[in-house]
Amino acid sequence: MDVTNTSRYVALGDSFTEGVGDWDPASPNGVRGWADRVAEQLILADPSWFYANLAIRGKKMRQILGEQIDAALALQPTLVTIYAGANDILRPRVDIDALMAEYDDGVGRLREAGTDVVLFTGFDASGSAVFGKTRGRTAVYNEWVREIADTRGATIVDYWRLREFQDWGYWDVDRMHMSTAGHTLMAARVLEALKASHRIDLPELEARPALKRAEQLRADAQWAREYLTPWVGRRLRGASSGDDLLPKYPTPVHPHWASITA
Repeated sequence: MDVTNTSRYVALGDSFTEGVGDWDPASPNGVRGWADRVAEQLILADPSWFYANLAIRGKKMRQILGEQIDAALALQPTLVTIYAGANDILRPRVDIDALMAEYDDGVGRLREAGTDVVLFTGFDASGSAVFGKTRGRTAVYNEWVREIADTRGATIVDYWRLREFQDWGYWDVDRMHMSTAGHTLMAARVLEALKASHRIDLPELEARPALKRAEQLRADAQWAREYLTPWVGRRLRGASSGDDLLPKYPTPVHPHWASITA
């Protein structure tokens, strides 16, 4: 499809940007996500926008930088959103300073090409008994992200400070990825950071009944069996849930939902 003289939004990253947790069998890879929703609003406001999404679940930072930056630049993007590093922070050992120096280089390449770039701080997982242990690493990562944004002239969506996401209603049953409600809220926050108008109806969460201690223990044990144990097993094997997946939208398109009218 000829996209000459158009605006092009290219989304880069891992499961967060691919859209895991916002399950949609009509979408490529079975997920929709906040980036699709941002693209939808951009296209509805101005049909000259086209959208590509190169994000794949499970990717670590060096994979994202090595596999997605050049591919994005080849598409001559107007706007790039990128969130990389969450899967590195969860590893037993990681040199955050070395990784972030490479991240800075990657963001610099995008900015030098004249692309507007949106970065994300990491989420404050203090409410998670498992992932809360990485809070210190995430805080260091966030300071790097803020410095890179300041130096490179990028926009930040400050996930750490979006306290709405401390409500578990915004999270999928796997407790690792945002739910449809979470992706919808994130789309609105990204568009607000871009100072772009939108017509996203923010979700109203249903109140969740408090569980008795025994019920919570059973729920935690079931979660560990169904989600935590397979996640740990993949990492021990050096495997990823995205190993057999291709990008959702590798070239700029108007996806199927872009025909929606007001």
